[in-house]
Amino acid sequence: MDMNEIKEIFFQECEEQLAELESGLLKMNDGDRDPETVNAVFRAVHSIKGGAGAFGLDDLVSFAHVFETTLDCVRSNKLEPTQDVLKVMLKAADVLADLTNAARDGGSVDQARSRGLVKELEALANGLPAPSAAVAVAVEAAPKAAAPAPTDESGFQPIPFSFDDDFGLDEEPAAGMPEYEVSFKPRSDLYAKGNDATLLLRDLARLGEMSVHCDVDALPGLTELDPEGAYFSWTISIKTDKGEDAIRTIFEFAEWDCELDVRPVAAGGSSSDDEELPMVPVPFDLSILDEESSEPAAAAIEEASPGKSDTAAAVAAAETASNVTQLAAVAARVEKKEAALAASAAASAAAAQNNAAAAGVGQTIRVDLDRVDRLINLVGELVINQAMLSQSVVENDNNGASSINMGLEELQQLTREIQDSVMAIRAQPVKPVFQRMSRIVREIADMTGKSIRLITEGENTEVDKTVIDKLAEPLTHMIRNAVDHGIESPEKRATLGKNPEGTVRLTAKHRSGRILIELADDGAGINRERVRQKAIDNDLIAADANLSDEEIDNLIFLPGFSTADKISDISGRGVGMDVVKRSIQALGGRINISSKPGQGSVFTMSLPLTLAVLDGMVVTVAGQTLVVPLTAIVETLQPEASAIHSFGANHRLISIRNSFCPLVDVGRILNFRATQANPVEGVALLVESEGGGQRALMVDAIQGQRQVVIKSLEANYTHVPGIAAATILGDGRVALILDVDAVVGASRGQSLKAEMSYAAVG
Repeated sequence: MDMNEIKEIFFQECEEQLAELESGLLKMNDGDRDPETVNAVFRAVHSIKGGAGAFGLDDLVSFAHVFETTLDCVRSNKLEPTQDVLKVMLKAADVLADLTNAARDGGSVDQARSRGLVKELEALANGLPAPSAAVAVAVEAAPKAAAPAPTDESGFQPIPFSFDDDFGLDEEPAAGMPEYEVSFKPRSDLYAKGNDATLLLRDLARLGEMSVHCDVDALPGLTELDPEGAYFSWTISIKTDKGEDAIRTIFEFAEWDCELDVRPVAAGGSSSDDEELPMVPVPFDLSILDEESSEPAAAAIEEASPGKSDTAAAVAAAETASNVTQLAAVAARVEKKEAALAASAAASAAAAQNNAAAAGVGQTIRVDLDRVDRLINLVGELVINQAMLSQSVVENDNNGASSINMGLEELQQLTREIQDSVMAIRAQPVKPVFQRMSRIVREIADMTGKSIRLITEGENTEVDKTVIDKLAEPLTHMIRNAVDHGIESPEKRATLGKNPEGTVRLTAKHRSGRILIELADDGAGINRERVRQKAIDNDLIAADANLSDEEIDNLIFLPGFSTADKISDISGRGVGMDVVKRSIQALGGRINISSKPGQGSVFTMSLPLTLAVLDGMVVTVAGQTLVVPLTAIVETLQPEASAIHSFGANHRLISIRNSFCPLVDVGRILNFRATQANPVEGVALLVESEGGGQRALMVDAIQGQRQVVIKSLEANYTHVPGIAAATILGDGRVALILDVDAVVGASRGQSLKAEMSYAAVG
């Protein structure tokens, strides 16, 4: 892999870490104080910072470092994560995302905003109230701290060393330096990942005068020794003017694999009430790793503890030896024996670990989306060819019991399973889109001076990635509309007896083979009188138009419609909700409004789970073949003359189990024929539509139920009202997929344009 590929993987992982960061901060904002949640947030920023340092992304590293420091104060209970603190951190998460995107795409970020948040984060870390962004930017000209020492491309200060280094203990200590006590206890994972405690201690010694105590009390006998275990721990006293952050930086990539505690020591006293451990300097020399040079230590062990096991004798010698170099030699010898035991058990241990990992963690791979799309297209062609083959065999085999027929049935089943499996690859949760809306809410709330709380539900609801990718734009417009127009100001809400903090609820769920996404707010609702008057003023409707409440609500979807009194950065240009409706319709979906004055509004979007295939009922209407989506059909029935009731000139009802349902002639609605067909001679499909209730669609005959591959009619020809898409049948003919909602809407008076009807298309 070249560097560009590695960097691309890093940015992909950054997206995951940013999502984890925002999710954790929102949980904390909701009152979650679980230490694991706080640690997850800290790890996300820490990981981004570490990876960015490897690629020399200095701006990203600098901001992440300040953010990480403030989060560490929360993690160590030095900073209470109040609502005000978390508000700053959520803004910082937004800036971190901007810096990541700028590093990836070569763009720029708002430097003033970034600097302002740095000042706010630094103030919080120092226990001070966070200044406003304006104040933070204003003090930017104040004297700055000295710049950190130059770093290499990995973000670390390059420190030359040799194996005969002695931790720098011979250097003269500077008088009056702050003193810190460091407790360092590695876990076995630290060694498994290639880290070395000795090198960490050596780097730590570069910061100042250091004394070390090695605790070997946890070292078991040789028979109980785990070759992959970690038994030693260290207590270090260090005097340095570099500060606590510099100490923690040494353990930056090992912090998750050890127990680490860094505490400042008060002048003239200990850092804790515990009994002070004796501190002795531990020189480091390569000779202690040599087997022959450890013979004097071995002799001392034998003399001090005759007859004891090697490990027990080592501990005894460690307790009586006056020279700490001997202790290091003993530790090196024991570690060599641990390595020998580890080598003998490596095969079985590795196998056990692999089995455990396979059983406990799901493995994933990254695949380019174009490859998945090509695979889906090929599977779609496979479905069409399988249908054609089945059609040909049926037409040429009268008995229907040949071995070819049986094989085709198995092929059909396998094709369906392959198709379902491939479609599942593209299915993704809507969580990334929902998380993106959190930032939109925060930004619009700040711009309008409102207090808004976003609640999300059903984030793990899965839908085709194509649908997810196209959801962001309409949801963004709807969120902006809800915050700007729907939610009242905190002062007005208080006078109305409402919570000054408004609520926007975003929900996703599956229903009848589709995905429903609801956006609800507890604001003022739609002011229908104002909407109607605005539509009249803009010549969108006639002044004497008689409209129902639902029809007035739907006026906001008209192009150029806006109720804003003045143009702002948020609204007022008449662009927004019409874009929402067009975007939803382009996805084969529909949108409805339910509003109660003074209580709020609910926008409901109904979308297909996939844009590739659907299960449909193939029907015949006036000699034309149509496909009705199976998810819309409740039942099919053969009408009887006694069940048909006429009213008015062109309206008919059908009686179904003591209730009446409007009967809709599909052929007449689509202008396939000039007169209405006789219902008794056809078949009724009882369908359910969003906002339109139940209707009985009248067709001439049913050919059967099939799974069909969706082909966009709009992309290949043009939009045809009443028709959602097209497909290719088993006999090679093109069949149109019915837009049930459009047909039901036409039956309620919403006429289809005659010039764009199927009959006009020819």
